[in-house]
Amino acid sequence: MMAWRMLRRKDVHTGLLNLAFRSDHGRTKHFASGTLGKLSQFVHGNGLQGAANCTVFKQSTIRCVNLLSYYSGVYMLAWHQKKEDVVGLKAPKREKRVRKETRSQPPVEAPYVAPKPKLTKSAPDKIVEIFDGMTLRDLSKRSGAKINALQSILADLGERVESEFDSITIDLAELVGMELGVNIRRMHTGEGTVEPRPAVVTVMGHVDHGKTSLLDSLRQTSVAAKEAGGITQHIGAFVVEMQSGASITFLDTPGHAAFSAMRARGAAVTDIVVLVVAADDGVMPQTLEAMSHAKVANVPIVVAINKCDKSGADPERVRIQLGSEGLLLEDMGGDVQVVEISALSKLGLDKLEEALLLQAEIMDLKARTDGPAQAFVVEARVDRGRGPLATTIVKSGTLVSGQYIVVGAEWGRIRSLRDTVGKVTESAKPAMPVEIEGLRGLPMAGDDVVVVDSEERARMLSQGRKKKQEKDRLRKIDENMTEEAEIGEETPERVEMPIIVKADVQGSVQAVTDALRSLNSPQVFVNVVHVGVGPVSEHDIDLAQACRACIVGFNVRDPPSAITLRATQANIKILLHKVIYHLLEEMGRLIVEKAPGTAETQISGEAEVLNIFELKGRSKSKGPDIKIAGCRITDGRFSRTGTMRLLRSGDVVFEGPCSSLKREKQDADTLDKGTDCGLVIEDCDEYQVGDTIQCLEQVIRKPKFVSTQSGAVRIEC
Repeated sequence: MMAWRMLRRKDVHTGLLNLAFRSDHGRTKHFASGTLGKLSQFVHGNGLQGAANCTVFKQSTIRCVNLLSYYSGVYMLAWHQKKEDVVGLKAPKREKRVRKETRSQPPVEAPYVAPKPKLTKSAPDKIVEIFDGMTLRDLSKRSGAKINALQSILADLGERVESEFDSITIDLAELVGMELGVNIRRMHTGEGTVEPRPAVVTVMGHVDHGKTSLLDSLRQTSVAAKEAGGITQHIGAFVVEMQSGASITFLDTPGHAAFSAMRARGAAVTDIVVLVVAADDGVMPQTLEAMSHAKVANVPIVVAINKCDKSGADPERVRIQLGSEGLLLEDMGGDVQVVEISALSKLGLDKLEEALLLQAEIMDLKARTDGPAQAFVVEARVDRGRGPLATTIVKSGTLVSGQYIVVGAEWGRIRSLRDTVGKVTESAKPAMPVEIEGLRGLPMAGDDVVVVDSEERARMLSQGRKKKQEKDRLRKIDENMTEEAEIGEETPERVEMPIIVKADVQGSVQAVTDALRSLNSPQVFVNVVHVGVGPVSEHDIDLAQACRACIVGFNVRDPPSAITLRATQANIKILLHKVIYHLLEEMGRLIVEKAPGTAETQISGEAEVLNIFELKGRSKSKGPDIKIAGCRITDGRFSRTGTMRLLRSGDVVFEGPCSSLKREKQDADTLDKGTDCGLVIEDCDEYQVGDTIQCLEQVIRKPKFVSTQSGAVRIEC
């Protein structure tokens, strides 16, 4: 009766079925076939009422109800676990929850890791051109940085730029570029009052071809007499008043191979190059180097064939040589003017003047005279009473005394301007060389001069440039260390030779440093630990004593006796020279002496085996039986300490140390050519008459100092 009552309550059965087949998503699943589906149809169908009085039906109904209860319980359990497992399959076990252990020890202190910058990747080789009045959007496109990153940098600099179309000054653009880690190139505007300007002429050529003598005749001064050995050591800038009334600014560059960087600097600031070639010497290596500098700078050339009054002069040969090197002369249908001159007898100087003025007139040289000046440093030196001095040539604008300037990584306020004669002037026009006094530090030759508005802006630019220079220096050191680590296993360990370089001007310091570094070899590493301008000081002695360096002074005055005495007591070498030839020669000898050399095996002598002697029946105390080779030395000399090599028909039969070398039953250390001797090679008994024995010796071969005719020097290992 209990089962029958349950069957009559269709709402109860329907609810059980709905609960059994409800999934996690709240949807009811219906089965079209199966026992449970048929039972549900039977219960809800009309056949239940027609078979109410049948006993068999009652029993089957009870079994169906039991079956329904079984499956309902299984599916209720599956729903409770929120799983849709098929009946008959084993459900996966639920993982046990593991409780985390509480830490009893304090946390380990991790090293601080700086956050990565979100600006842009540094591109040290990328050059960004900036100009005054450029917008923030232009700077973003050129540098590749995002605008919000540029705005954050400007905010750190104390400048607020809200829109990307707002313009900024060229100084701010440079500061932002240095923060981004890119190289900056200033593009100066040409707007303003444009007036004709004098030509800047650079005199180039081979050593001792008469460059300084030519300028000497043009400006009626004797500079060559003051130069050591008649060789110009650094650039001199002079203004020469021509007979026609026009003025030309001349730059005299050295001709020695060590000063190629100074010649390249002279070509970068010049308008016309005068290539001086001696008629009796012809085209030399530095002549070709000067031609290449002029071609790279895209500067026209005027050829001056000097020393035409000498007996061995041959100007036609010089023309043919220049033409074969690709220089198109006027005589050969080109546009390069050629003038035959003599600097000593002042022959042809008027023709050279006409050629220079004609070339300047063709070029139509003009420059902006108002606004801030754009200038370049030709030379820099330190004066004992006036401090750092920089010789500059104004390219455009007007340089006025009292302005704040940034020269390279140094800054200052112009205290005074002096012309080439030494007179104080208030301003400098284009193509006018002046000497600037008032800098806080010594700039590098070739640096540009930037005029700024205030002292604060000058400080900021100087600090930014110094920071970038330090980053570039460290980056180069890392690159060099990486390269040395890669090739360190292949090359032997080198001996370090520290050097301190002092010179009279900054350009000479750079040139001497480059020349000394060119003397590096696989055996000796020339390490320039310090450079400076001025005489040798006590600070240099202290530094040399700390790093065991030698001091090289070029074109500086002799140090005081107290410094010389202290250097002698500390065993520090001070090398003072006024000619670059002598300096490099002495440094080459020192490098060769300090080089450890390479061990080589060489043949010191040869001997022919004439007879063989055997010693048999020796006692145990004297050793086993031995064979002695009776030889005659045919070449060189034999040494008992050398290694012997036995040759037969050109093939090596045996090689080993010499255990005995005798002449007429007397032990000998060395024997010369033509001597008969008895020779025993240790553990060798394979002698035959007619064999050849060679004596091998280990020698230490030192490197050689080589100086070429063009003035270039090198160390050959």
